Amino acid sequence: MNADFLAGLEFWEREKGVSRETLMAAVHEALLSAAKKAVGPARELRVEMEPKTGDIKAFAKLIVAERVISQHDQISVFDARRLKADAKVGDEIEKEVTPTGFGRVAAQYAKQALMQKVRQAEKALIFTEFKDRVGDIVSGTVRRFDRSDVILDLGKYEALMPNKERVPTEEYQVGERIRCYVKAVQEGSHGPEIILSRADPRFIIKLFQVEVSEINDGTIEIKGIAREPGFRTKMAVYSRDSKVDPVGACVGMRGQRVKNIVRELNNEKVDVIPWSSDIKTFVTKALEPAKLKSIELDEHGKRLKILVAEDQLSLAIGKRGQNARLTARLTGWEVDIDAEQVVLKGFEEKVEEAVKAIAAIPGITREQADVLVHNGILRLEDLLSAEAGDLATIPEIGEQAAALLQAAQAEASRRTLVVKS
Repeated sequence: MNADFLAGLEFWEREKGVSRETLMAAVHEALLSAAKKAVGPARELRVEMEPKTGDIKAFAKLIVAERVISQHDQISVFDARRLKADAKVGDEIEKEVTPTGFGRVAAQYAKQALMQKVRQAEKALIFTEFKDRVGDIVSGTVRRFDRSDVILDLGKYEALMPNKERVPTEEYQVGERIRCYVKAVQEGSHGPEIILSRADPRFIIKLFQVEVSEINDGTIEIKGIAREPGFRTKMAVYSRDSKVDPVGACVGMRGQRVKNIVRELNNEKVDVIPWSSDIKTFVTKALEPAKLKSIELDEHGKRLKILVAEDQLSLAIGKRGQNARLTARLTGWEVDIDAEQVVLKGFEEKVEEAVKAIAAIPGITREQADVLVHNGILRLEDLLSAEAGDLATIPEIGEQAAALLQAAQAEASRRTLVVKS
């Protein structure tokens, strides 16, 4: 035991917030355990550590006897009077029983006990300090990865961001500083754990509370939120003050408030929507900028059947159905969106004309043209604006999508056609 160990006590006390008394009690307990193993059975064994030098000594209380039967419990009158001149039979004499090399062994015991006590104290402090911080935003440094889970350093403590709480479009680097939402403080396999999240919708709610004073003071209420982390969020807001525009307040001057949040979310799209108690008005706003033709309500089944013009269908549904899916989550109603079927005179003839026009493009067969027309691609311009991924989802097209687009682009170049994006 030396000055370095004593300095370590001060470090743990300062950095981990564990009291000196708690640490010393753990050290003393460990030293006593080490002494019992080194000395063997001894009566009323105790240990003493010199605070300045760190020297450790072991002492036992022995009974003065005429004849020593047990060396662990008794001391002869002769030996006792060397320690205390007036010692007599039956007296208790405290004698140093420190074995050779005991300091090194005791120091190892003490260090192990100290580390264990620090870990226990840290776990207890996690509950004490973080039990009331669930729902807050904290900033931490990425320390390491445990498979796909991220371990963050919050200063005094480590926290865990499980894989399911990560944003799928984000990659983190060791040493990177990130902000997270404190989702829970719960018992893990190794004691209490601070669980963080960047994927939880409440992370966005908290960011808006910090950024928008009107939300923080209760003037504006967040009525609902639906999120696909990393891609898009829809949030419905309502103002208790008729003079305050809830959407305008959340977006901010020149969009600065929402831009700050989008930057924190690594460019995830955030749609702020005015909430309405009228479900038709609400869903119309939620599906903007798509224009709806009609909305049919099934109040018993909480289902909405929405009709849109054919050219508005993809906009209303969104990429991979995202717009419709988030709208359903936000409103709490099932949403079915279909294109309005318009019956026109000479419809069959117009379909035939469209098929012929597409089939006239070199590299596109009559059968392919028929499939494209029946999937809403009526002109060369429609084909040029389509994405290969969308075409590939049509069963009859599949892997031919790229070839069809190449044929369309070649035809456009030949016609010197200018397509507005």
